[in-house]
Amino acid sequence: MKQRLLIAAVLAGLVSLATHAGATCSRDINAPVSANGASVIIEGERVNGIYPDVLRSVGARAGCSVLFTVVPRARQVAMFKAGTADVLVPASRTQGRDLIGTFVPMINHRAMLISVNSGRAPITSAQDLLARKELRVAVVRGFDYGESYAALVEELRKQGRLFVEVDVIAVARLLHAGSADVTIMGPTLMAGAIRRESRVHGLQEKLKIESIPELPWTQSGAYLSNALKPEDLALLREALEKAGKSNQIMEGYLRYFRADLLTDSVRPRQ
Repeated sequence: MKQRLLIAAVLAGLVSLATHAGATCSRDINAPVSANGASVIIEGERVNGIYPDVLRSVGARAGCSVLFTVVPRARQVAMFKAGTADVLVPASRTQGRDLIGTFVPMINHRAMLISVNSGRAPITSAQDLLARKELRVAVVRGFDYGESYAALVEELRKQGRLFVEVDVIAVARLLHAGSADVTIMGPTLMAGAIRRESRVHGLQEKLKIESIPELPWTQSGAYLSNALKPEDLALLREALEKAGKSNQIMEGYLRYFRADLLTDSVRPRQ
C-alpha cells in the first residue's frame, strides 16, 4: 500500500512538473518603458538596458512574449495605474503601487541629492534643503521614492523652486547649464544619462552626491499588474523572483558602472 501511495505521489509530481514546464502566458505582455539611465536605454526604436535584458530573459524562460513600447515616464506610470501596462520597471516600492500591482524586489537602492559641486555647505536633511531657498531643484515627472520624497517635492513646488522634467537627460542639461542646482534621484540614473548625452559630457566629474535621512534605502524592482490573469501573474512572478534571488539586476549594474559609484546607492537584494 505504501509503495502504491509513493508511486502515485511521484506520478502526480511529474504531471505537475510537466504541466508547469509547458505553461506559457495566455497573451503578449505589455511593457511600456522610458529612458532611465542604464536601467532602460532607448536608441531610436531599440530598447535595451538592465531591466529590458532581464525581462527578455524572464519572458523566454516563462514562455511569455514581452512587447516593449517607448513612452515618457509619467505616461508609463499612468498606464500601469490604468491597467493598460502589465509591467512597470524599474520601480521603487510604494504603498500606492502595492494597491494595484504585485511587487517583485530586485535590488535595494536609495535616491540621493545630486548637484554640481560649488563648494557650498553640505545639505543634511530635507528641512535643510527646504530652508536653502536659493537652491533650485529639478526632478523627473513620474519618479516616486516614497512618501517622504513626495512630501519634499510638494513643499518645493509650493516654494516655487521646483522644475519637473520629462526625463533624466533634461535634468542633466539643467544642471549642466546652471539652470537648476540640485536634483533628487539615484546616482546611476544621472551617470547613465550623462554617458549617453554628448552635450553634458564631463558633468559626472563635477557632481556632488549627498544622502539625507528622509530618503532611506528602499526596495526597487518590478511591479506586475493585478489586472493580469492569475495564471499569467503567477508565471511571471515566479520567473522574476528567480531573477531577483540570483541578483541578475545587480550583475547588470556592475556591467554598466564602477563598483564605487554603486556603493552608496545600489545594493544586492537581501
